[in-house]
Amino acid sequence: MIPLKDDIPTRRTPIVTIALIAINVIAYFIFEQGLWDLGETGNERVIEYGAIPGEITDPDVQCIDAGGSQIQCGTGDFGSGYVSVWLTIFTSMFLHGSLLHLGGNMLFLWIFGNNIEDSMNRLVFIGFYILGGLAALGLQVVSDSSSLVPTVGASGAIAGVLGAYARLYPRARVVTLIFIIIIFTVITLPAVLVLGVWFLLQLLPAFSDPTGAGGGVAYFAHIGGFIFGLLAIKLFATNIHEDYERQHRIPVY
Repeated sequence: MIPLKDDIPTRRTPIVTIALIAINVIAYFIFEQGLWDLGETGNERVIEYGAIPGEITDPDVQCIDAGGSQIQCGTGDFGSGYVSVWLTIFTSMFLHGSLLHLGGNMLFLWIFGNNIEDSMNRLVFIGFYILGGLAALGLQVVSDSSSLVPTVGASGAIAGVLGAYARLYPRARVVTLIFIIIIFTVITLPAVLVLGVWFLLQLLPAFSDPTGAGGGVAYFAHIGGFIFGLLAIKLFATNIHEDYERQHRIPVY
C-alpha cells in the first residue's frame, strides 16, 4: 500500500516541508555520498552520525568507525574521531541507508507533511517534527537499550506527522497504490484506513521481532513517533483545515 496524494489543498506553500525534503536529499547524496545504496563513505557516516542506543543509555560506551564499515564500541576516549551522542540524536534523523529508504520517507513526508505544516506556525512545525523524531528514537532505545547498531532515518519524525494527520484529517481521501501479489491497482481510501493499516504493519513485526534485527527496520521508532503525533498534535495545531470535507458533501437544494 503506497499513498500517492491526498485531496486536501494547502493554503500556503509548505516551505518547511520542502526544506526538510531538500536537507534529507542533500544529506544522502552529498554528505553520505549515496547512490542506490551507501558506499564506504556512507556507511562510515552512518556509524559516526547515527544514533546508537547503547551509547545513549550508557555514557561510558563510545562507538566509532573501525574501517571497512565495521563498528568499534567500548569504554574510554577514542579521540577526535568520536561524535557526541547528543549530536547524533539529531543528525540521525537526516541520514538514510539507501535510495529506497530515502524515497519512501520523502514521499510520505510530502503527501502528509504539507497539511500538518499548514495547520500551525512554520517554526512550531519544525519543533513538532523534531519532537516526533525524539519520541520515536526514545521508544526505540527503550525497546532495545543495549543495541550497538546505528539508527538512522527520518521515518520516526515522519511517523509523528502521520499520527497527526490521522488525528486531524481522518476522512481525507488518499489516492493509494495497492499491491495484491503480482496485481496492482490505484484506489482512493480514507486517510484513517491508509494510516491505520500502516500503523498495524509496524505493530505486528515490532512485537514479533522487537530489535528489528530481521529486516533492519526500527519498528518501535515508527510506533513511538506515530503515537506522539496522534496524542500531541492538538497542542500544536492552531489553524486546522476544519472544512476539509466540503467537496465530498452531497449538495442540498
